[in-house]
Amino acid sequence: MTAATTTLSRERTDLLETLAKHRGFLRFAVRNLTDEQARLTPTASALSLGGLIKHVAACERGWADFIVRGAVAQELTPERYAQFAADFVLAEDETLEGVLEAYEVVAAATDELIRTVDLDADHALPEAPWFEAGARWSNRRVLAHILAETAQHAGHADIIRETIDGQKTMG
Repeated sequence: MTAATTTLSRERTDLLETLAKHRGFLRFAVRNLTDEQARLTPTASALSLGGLIKHVAACERGWADFIVRGAVAQELTPERYAQFAADFVLAEDETLEGVLEAYEVVAAATDELIRTVDLDADHALPEAPWFEAGARWSNRRVLAHILAETAQHAGHADIIRETIDGQKTMG
């Protein structure tokens, strides 16, 4: 039976629908912006809208990789740390359209995991100061974390967009 013909559980459907909703808020926050506007950092933080899209896509890709490969996907090497910082910036050679397209690819892959992965399976978290020593996260918890990250950054994006030109996601 393929994922296309499998009836999804209510839990999986809820995850897919809620994640799609918050991804939509994030994408809506960048509607009709130029690349230059997407690079602006108009608030007290260093966040830009283009950088937020890149960051959310990178986080989602990294956590989805954790579901597939385990702790090795989240190990923090110097190269990975440098990439983490770069993922908050829409570089001059990047476009908002390009990062949105990349985000769609990441989202489709994560959605397929939601449809098919064993939600109870878990992996040990890598050693890091921000993870409890010896902690394990189930795939369900990782997906909840992806959802929380997306929702949190959609809120950041709404504030940044409103600061740029007064446009709001809601209200």
